[in-house]
Amino acid sequence: MSARLLLALVTTATLGGCVTQPQTLYYWDGYQQQVYQRFDNTSGTEEQIAALEASLQKARAADRALPPGFHAHLGMLYADIGRADQVRQQFETEKTLFPESAPYMDFLMRKFEK
Repeated sequence: MSARLLLALVTTATLGGCVTQPQTLYYWDGYQQQVYQRFDNTSGTEEQIAALEASLQKARAADRALPPGFHAHLGMLYADIGRADQVRQQFETEKTLFPESAPYMDFLMRKFEK
């Protein structure tokens, strides 16, 4: 009886070691922290843009999807520094990746065109 128990424990431990953690749907890489810093004013706009652009490059290199709102947030940061071309590009990207955001992205684009 104890031999069977030992065999069951060894088998369970061996199979448990082979399990890999499931990959999350989106590549977050500090995005939530960047959003928090935006509203907490703990870092500058250019610093936040640089961090998000670095996350964007890492996600592309890993062939991972960025979370909803990532490109919209980056577009808002570009708006803060007056980069209208980047604002439009980020909002359009957000609309393409998440079509349900189209009405809000269109609203923001009209707002920033003025």
